[in-house]
Amino acid sequence: MMQSPYTFVHKAPASTDEKRPAIFLLHGLGSNEHDLLQLVGELESSCHIFSLQGPIKHAPGYAFYTFEEEGFPTRDVFDKVIQFTQAFIFEAIQEFNLDVEKIYVVGFNQGAVVAQTLALIMGSAIRGTVALSGYIPEFVAVEYNRLPMDKSKIFISHGEYDYVFPFVWGEGSATFFKDFGADVTFKTYPDGHGVTAENIQDLVAFIAGDLTTILN
Repeated sequence: MMQSPYTFVHKAPASTDEKRPAIFLLHGLGSNEHDLLQLVGELESSCHIFSLQGPIKHAPGYAFYTFEEEGFPTRDVFDKVIQFTQAFIFEAIQEFNLDVEKIYVVGFNQGAVVAQTLALIMGSAIRGTVALSGYIPEFVAVEYNRLPMDKSKIFISHGEYDYVFPFVWGEGSATFFKDFGADVTFKTYPDGHGVTAENIQDLVAFIAGDLTTILN
């Protein structure tokens, strides 16, 4: 049994007779643990899917952290959520016998902020990170410990007309990770603050590129 305080949905792959890849989903502000499942539906048969519910109530759903204004998470709350989320991933690896070389984190909005932070502090423990319409908080970029990302990759996407999280925030994240030496895929779409059908195809392809032997 998982000891983590997180509420989550777990979907197991068709076969669990050997170590399998896992995808961890982190939703956006005011949403819930069911929101992002459709993004990775094509990968359900071959991967464990863990979709986490943010720990903070925020109508009509939940949040992963509080903030004074967009772009500025409350530091003490954010620090704890990062610790808890990292611990959840490591615990799930043990509890569900996951393939440690194929761990993926997918986040949108607040979830993308958490996902990018985890990519930085967990380094190559996360094979692939998908950050949809997010950013890197300044205190994370400046103060958080970073681990090498030489065995990992990151997919960052942003809508060109995003007025919730400005487009320049997505560009800034891509530049930050490139400067850090990460393998960065940066995609933009003629959209607002959302996820287009093309965006979904691209993120699935980004993950599936590592899973050819399982998917075939």
